[in-house]
Amino acid sequence: MEKLYEADPYLTHFTAQVEACSPGKGGYWVVLNRTAFYPEGGGQPWDTGTLGGARVLEVHEREGQVIHICSSPLEPGSRVEGEIDWERRFDLMQNHSGEHIVSGIAHAKWGCDNVGFHMGEEVITIDFNCLLNEKQLQELEEAANRYIWQDQTVCVSYPSREELRTLEYRSKKEIAGQVRIVTFPGADTCACCGTHVSSAGQIGLVKLLSAQKFREGVRIELVCGGRAMGYMNKIIAQNHQVSTLLSAKPFETGGAVRRMLEENGALKSRVYAMEESYFQTLAQASAGVENPVVFEEGLSPDGLRRLCDALLQVCSGQCTCFSGGDNTGYKYAIGLRGGDLRAFTKRLNQALGGRGGGKPDFVQGSVTATQEEIRAFLAAAPSRLDRDNS
Repeated sequence: MEKLYEADPYLTHFTAQVEACSPGKGGYWVVLNRTAFYPEGGGQPWDTGTLGGARVLEVHEREGQVIHICSSPLEPGSRVEGEIDWERRFDLMQNHSGEHIVSGIAHAKWGCDNVGFHMGEEVITIDFNCLLNEKQLQELEEAANRYIWQDQTVCVSYPSREELRTLEYRSKKEIAGQVRIVTFPGADTCACCGTHVSSAGQIGLVKLLSAQKFREGVRIELVCGGRAMGYMNKIIAQNHQVSTLLSAKPFETGGAVRRMLEENGALKSRVYAMEESYFQTLAQASAGVENPVVFEEGLSPDGLRRLCDALLQVCSGQCTCFSGGDNTGYKYAIGLRGGDLRAFTKRLNQALGGRGGGKPDFVQGSVTATQEEIRAFLAAAPSRLDRDNS
């Protein structure tokens, strides 16, 4: 089979003869005498597009044959036209080429070996077998982009076995058959079967997004080319929203957010203190009451817990607190000193469409019932509770 994508990654339209077609996993498996569709391999995803009117869903290489998984069958012996999804192809070319440059520079500067490479739908990941600190990562990104701006021509060659023995290149391991060498002069030389841009300037931009320790080294997330531009545009749009909402200049949003968080923290402390005082007032109003039931609007689960704790200090029996509304449902917190609420909670959840649990003497959760339905259920609760604890 003639692999047109190896000779010309910019070829998007071609004709070929269908050699075989059969039903298979995911669609119809089509074999051609020649193809421009790149099959999944070397960390690079497959091409998509159309083939004789059928959609090409996946492309894989099996025992030297390129298998096109198509949405509909193609007649063996017929000639068909293939069309590559160029937007996807060029995106993969930009990102695969950017990975070469980043990996090559990291290898040259710090001796890092690329031990893992994956091109996802949104980001690329590269796994290096050595750790890189923040300063080194910044240096790596700057060096990669400076190289791109030089717009060096990318070279593809097929050295003989004798030439390979003396050639320095990454991924230097035993490969059956002809070895394809891709060279980014001054940045990387690597054995690779993927598709790449013809000159480094077509990558446009490399942006490192994150780095985290992975095994004995580091895993880097990055984007290149159109993905990098899209990522930066999203970041700028988000920062513009923050800038507008906080009335801050675009380069001052970090400080504005910090001040807002500090103010919010101070307000939360004041609200917490006011709630504590209010909960004590509510508790004192129910002091001495047996099995009190309190409905209070606008409380968080933590607020409900603290209200229930306050009631338990001055009331006897089971203390039950709810917060919410008939249209939205109610959160609950229930406490019983020295008691066991598990059976009661199970019945409550079953009867009122609820869920939740906790310790034997304290539970929290939520129900979907109305206040009237909750009160009706609790009206019968004391006798049931007596049986639970007998």
